[in-house]
Amino acid sequence: MKKRLSQIWQQLRTSFSVGETVNTTVETGQAVLEAAKTLQEQGASIELLKPLLQNSSSLLDVLCSPLAQVVGAGLPFVPLGIALLKFSRDITQQDPSLADCVFILSKVAYLESTKEILSLYSSIQLNDDTNINQALTKQLQKLNDIELDYKSASKAVTCFHESELAIAFNEVLFARLEAANIPNNNINILTQRVAWNTHRYIIQAWIESGDAIKNIIQPSFGDWQKEQQKFSSIDEYLKIHIASKPLEQVFDESFSFKDIYVPLKIKPVNTNGEIDKKADFLDLETWAKEILLNPSKLEQVMFVQGGPGRGKSVFCRMFSDWVRQHLHPIWTPILIRLRDLDSFEQRLENTLQAELKISFIQNDKNWLTNKNTRFLFILDGFDELHIEARTNLNLEAFIKQVSGFQQECKNYQEMRHRVLITGRSMSLQGIPHLPRNLERVEIVEMDGQLQQKWLDKWEELPANKGKTAAFGQFLQSDKCPSEVKNLAQEPLLLYLLAAMYRDGKLAIDKLEQANQRTAKIIIYQEALNWVLTKQRSEADGTNLNTELTQQKPEDLKRILTEAAVCVVQSGGEFASMSMLEARLQDDETAKALIEKAKEKLGNEALKTALAAFYIRPADKQEGGVEFFHKSFGEFLFAERLKTRLKAWTQYYEAEDGRQLVIPEAQMNWQIYDLLGFGRLTPEIMEYLMGLLTENQSFPWEQLFKRLEKFYGNWCKGKFIDSAEETLPQKKLRQLQKYGIQELGQRQIDIYAGLNVMVLLLELNRYAQERDDLKKEIIFYLSGQPQKNSLTYQLVRIINYSDCIQLGTFNSVVGQFLRGADLSRPDLRGANLSRADLNDADLNDADLRGADLSAADLSAADLSAADLRGVDLSRADLSGADLSGADLSGADLRSANLISADLRGADLSGADLSGTDLRGADLSGTDLRGADLSGADLSGADLSGAYLSGTDFSDKVFGDIRWDENTKWDYVKGLDTAGNVPEALKQQLGLSLEEV
Repeated sequence: MKKRLSQIWQQLRTSFSVGETVNTTVETGQAVLEAAKTLQEQGASIELLKPLLQNSSSLLDVLCSPLAQVVGAGLPFVPLGIALLKFSRDITQQDPSLADCVFILSKVAYLESTKEILSLYSSIQLNDDTNINQALTKQLQKLNDIELDYKSASKAVTCFHESELAIAFNEVLFARLEAANIPNNNINILTQRVAWNTHRYIIQAWIESGDAIKNIIQPSFGDWQKEQQKFSSIDEYLKIHIASKPLEQVFDESFSFKDIYVPLKIKPVNTNGEIDKKADFLDLETWAKEILLNPSKLEQVMFVQGGPGRGKSVFCRMFSDWVRQHLHPIWTPILIRLRDLDSFEQRLENTLQAELKISFIQNDKNWLTNKNTRFLFILDGFDELHIEARTNLNLEAFIKQVSGFQQECKNYQEMRHRVLITGRSMSLQGIPHLPRNLERVEIVEMDGQLQQKWLDKWEELPANKGKTAAFGQFLQSDKCPSEVKNLAQEPLLLYLLAAMYRDGKLAIDKLEQANQRTAKIIIYQEALNWVLTKQRSEADGTNLNTELTQQKPEDLKRILTEAAVCVVQSGGEFASMSMLEARLQDDETAKALIEKAKEKLGNEALKTALAAFYIRPADKQEGGVEFFHKSFGEFLFAERLKTRLKAWTQYYEAEDGRQLVIPEAQMNWQIYDLLGFGRLTPEIMEYLMGLLTENQSFPWEQLFKRLEKFYGNWCKGKFIDSAEETLPQKKLRQLQKYGIQELGQRQIDIYAGLNVMVLLLELNRYAQERDDLKKEIIFYLSGQPQKNSLTYQLVRIINYSDCIQLGTFNSVVGQFLRGADLSRPDLRGANLSRADLNDADLNDADLRGADLSAADLSAADLSAADLRGVDLSRADLSGADLSGADLSGADLRSANLISADLRGADLSGADLSGTDLRGADLSGTDLRGADLSGADLSGADLSGAYLSGTDFSDKVFGDIRWDENTKWDYVKGLDTAGNVPEALKQQLGLSLEEV
């Protein structure tokens, strides 16, 4: 049976034997306030409640009072509702109905929620003007006409924010806040927060009502208490793990991330992974808020990508806390550093359940399907997953897990969670088929305005007073190299530059001599020197004390560089202390420093500005080392690799002549030791080449010859095909000893060989820039080409690499193939999707059936190549030489062929729909049966092309596009082409008659 709210209130008046007094809404509101105040001071009584019932029509009348009184007085609304129920039950000697209970308790719970949420908005002026508008009065009157039955009352108890009562109460609150001149956008969010937050106070009211309502509704009080504990657990999590994040110190400085954070700017990224350079700059936080609050975007995963040091992790810290402050409990942020995940289940929700040791997750199997909680999962560091160093297929599977989870959240009403994930854009390069529901943006460089905001914040810090203006002027001056100005647009490097300038450690003279390749290297080197010589004397023991930092800087550098090897090989940013100590077993000085640290610091962390060494942590079996930023570990790994490369070129004088300091057998092991772990990232290689090119007289030829010899032996299987203990086996045992279990002997062998291939490719590319080296260093990736025959070495390497996981070769080497000499290779069926083959020599290559989708082949030489049936969809072939190539049946959909040379190429039966052919040379090209629908032929030269059976339009891509510069002279077969646009027929009418 349905009951009107006005009937329930009248029923209460009757039970308390009071009538109704006609009052203004302001006076009725005061009656509620007075009752709550008296109850707070004197306790509950029947006499206290009679004026309340007589002088008000609803407990929500209190919203007619000045809001400052509602929020500021801290009055107890829930006890007031409970008192009404208990005394009514005592008077009538009857249990109240569910509708009676919900009518009273939902209102007091809503008022408690309103009081809590409004108290969070210190910036909102709670206007004490008691002139109540007609809209509020109307909404209060409408409340009396709402009807409750068992079903609607039950819904209000189990999920208040979806109930009819929530809608009605929110309309009342909206009108009241609007009367206080609060902007509508703020009101919408605020009222939603109040409605979502009401559930916890309904639970509180239900529990505290005790016997008065114990027989009214299931679940049991035990269930309510579990629900209440869950909310307490969420509150604790937000306080400890979210609210604290912006307040944590930046590295080892005395200030926090909040002190220097400025909002970042982004640009959208299309489905091909290309930044939309024509799009306007967007504010990252604003974009994330809009996506989060847009119900039509529920299927989309928010993917924030950016290079190292662009501020992705700091954004996650700040945004998760912003959500806590301004959107919880509509959205509850869960911040997860992906590098902290040790295991991965088949479904994302199972991974989260297993890895998040939080009571509200561990103690509730339905934590993802509870309608009263909705989570925003912020997954930081997609590229730092432990699986990242192993295989991109697993990485692809993880992204698909995230994508599938988000789609489930859209499809199931009980799961309306959202996911925001961050990572380096380069980490996506090896994934050929990304889910379509990624809403991708790229963090762009800081512009002058944003940079100035950061500098203003930097100046406000006590240690920087009076030092920032000069630094800002240096960045703007002609003395500052353009490369340094560009690097200062990245937040991490801007901090390093500013901090070194502040401490007088910025080597301006070196930077003035820097080039594009070496500028970042100099900054990192100077930052490293700055860290190693910086004295600290804090008494709290959390940093290296003065006695420890008085050690020679090179000793600490040795520890840091070897720590970087451990961390990079462990696949994340953390490695065990025992692994580090084992790698330092021959360095007595470094070992002594660690032992001294153990004695001095005990369980405290030994910290530098780059890394923390957890010598004896209380909560783990053994200590470890962690770099504060992935870039630090990568740079120091490059430093260690450079040291090894240099050592491999050194000789000493012996009685029988010059001898290598590192003999061949020892070098072979050192290669496996350093490189047999996973893939070298583009960032590591950028740092390495910058370090090597600092010394123009470096013995490049000697290094190339030694690496090339290793590579040749590796290609023959010398290091794995042995009856004795192999080098891959030796490395495997070393890694397994320190808990790195993901690799086997074949993987280690493959990674060692492919990483040496990457080194040779980089040496070759550098040599081609120098006249004195270009003829001495030439790396033939597939072996030296033989006249009139194909080379097969590379395809064998690809097949060997891909035997452990399809796409392994491409994921490791694909980003380093620009400018490579690949003339006359047999690469049939090879997977080179998204590979960087810019300016590569693929002359006469056999690529039949290969996957080159989305690859960068701009300016590549593909003349006379066999490209039959090749997938070149979305590939960049701008400026490529495809003259005489056989592209029959190839898939070139949406490819970029701007200014490409296709003279005499065979494109018969090829799919060129949506292709950009502006300025391309198609003279004499065979396009019979090709699909040109939607292709852009502006400025293209089709002179003498064969167009019989060519399709010029379809329903998906539409007509071809051309302009007055498109050349159609002597085309053949146009009269038999399909769907030729009428405008083109008219333009070429005379030519058609001649044909």
